[in-house]
Amino acid sequence: MLSRLLYRDGLMLVIDKPVGLPVHRGPKGGDSLEDHFGALRFGLPRAPALAHRLDRDTSGCLVLGRHRKALAGLGKLFKNGRIGKTYWAVVEGGPTEDEGRIYIPLGRRDETKGWWMKPDPEGLPSETLWKVMGRTAGLTWLALEPVTGRTHQLRVHCAEMGWPIVGDNIYGTGARDGGPTLHLQSRQIVVPISKNKDPVQVTAPVPPHMRERLMTCGWNGEEVPNPHMQADMERAAAHSEQRR
Repeated sequence: MLSRLLYRDGLMLVIDKPVGLPVHRGPKGGDSLEDHFGALRFGLPRAPALAHRLDRDTSGCLVLGRHRKALAGLGKLFKNGRIGKTYWAVVEGGPTEDEGRIYIPLGRRDETKGWWMKPDPEGLPSETLWKVMGRTAGLTWLALEPVTGRTHQLRVHCAEMGWPIVGDNIYGTGARDGGPTLHLQSRQIVVPISKNKDPVQVTAPVPPHMRERLMTCGWNGEEVPNPHMQADMERAAAHSEQRR
């Protein structure tokens, strides 16, 4: 867990969620990400808790609140749409334009069978902004910004537009077994956690399973450093040197 920490302050943590692990334990049990949050207490009496959620097969920036007051504040920010979220996706085919907006209301596919969603004129308003970052034959690299935060919103919206996300085995053409992993990452999150400071901006590294297709679409392989964690590392190194 410590190796996946991207940001830490007195109110929140941002971790790089691994692909393939649910954030919390489902009805059938099994390992979950929050089972390991005890390693992220950093001296506080309680482990941090989820401020929002990501799908099992979505990787990247995940925000945790370090105590109840922080969780309440983060919950309001998410609910009011004040937290900026940018996802990277590789989709099959792709739009002909370079950027645009998707507005497709969403509802439950079946109220008795989990969280799968469907387009529904009577459903909840759902809006996504998208921008083409690169292209290659048969694939497009998109930056997606969910204006609303519905379950599976990005996956359903991309599929309904005719360019499903690579590896999506629910809404796209991904195989149930043996196919590519879902190519969707919570790339960056911007959190105005403090009234008197600039918003905290955190970027997650590209997961290994997405690197090859992103590079064929034009990504140069460079990563954006997180200055917050770099500062933490420098302070820890200085403290260690002083103790010597």
